[in-house]
Amino acid sequence: MKLPFTKMQGTGNDFVVIDATKKDFALSRKQIRALASRHFGIGFDQLLVVEKAGKKGVDFRYRIFNADGGEVEQCGNGARCFVKFVRAKGLTSKREIRVETRGGIIGPRLETDGEVSVDMGAPEYSGLEKLRVGDETVEVAIVSMGNPHAVQVVREVELAPVTTQGPRLERHDRFPEGVNAGYLQVLGRHHLALRVWERGAGETLSCGTGACAAAVAAISRKLVDSPVRVDTRGGTLTISWAGGDNAVWMKGPAETAFEGTLDL
Repeated sequence: MKLPFTKMQGTGNDFVVIDATKKDFALSRKQIRALASRHFGIGFDQLLVVEKAGKKGVDFRYRIFNADGGEVEQCGNGARCFVKFVRAKGLTSKREIRVETRGGIIGPRLETDGEVSVDMGAPEYSGLEKLRVGDETVEVAIVSMGNPHAVQVVREVELAPVTTQGPRLERHDRFPEGVNAGYLQVLGRHHLALRVWERGAGETLSCGTGACAAAVAAISRKLVDSPVRVDTRGGTLTISWAGGDNAVWMKGPAETAFEGTLDL
């Protein structure tokens, strides 16, 4: 079976995108893991699948699979790539679409400057919790952006224990479905730096929902004010949130790297 794909990235968070609007998506978890390998496959943080909408009032269904092959609820950087992909492939001529995910309905919009803004929906901020991780106790803010996040404030993000503590938080008993572990540093009233250990993918250059969760946590704790510039290792995102039940808006770039065909 031959399967066309497009390799894309949003602030360094990289994806393989597949159009499954005409044929059912049929890759197994084992096949996804193999394709995600950066040495023996294509290499990606997430696999994004475009399907026909299953609900009224939305344009497409958007499925996300992590590099470990597991399907997850949401991917913000991927949502920006999603709208550029469906327009490039002639699947829609709209600049703004409504997309159904496992984590809820989101609204990516292609802006005139070439970047993409995404209505990520209202967050769920559950406050602060202290968790025992190994031989230390850490304080995390619990945030859902349709997917789970545990966000810490650190003094220096480049020295944060992302690759050592992050995997432990991901599999902590507090989070039976796993969690994305975020580490934020406050740089100013409208400025954060962020690193994220992503559930099922490890540390990535950028995490869109992680940037949203970090901004929500920092705004809720009155550490910053909206809008917030979030610097990741892969680039910068702008996050806006008016608090409460208002939607979180994310803005940033999305680019195509190359296209190819899988021979399965």
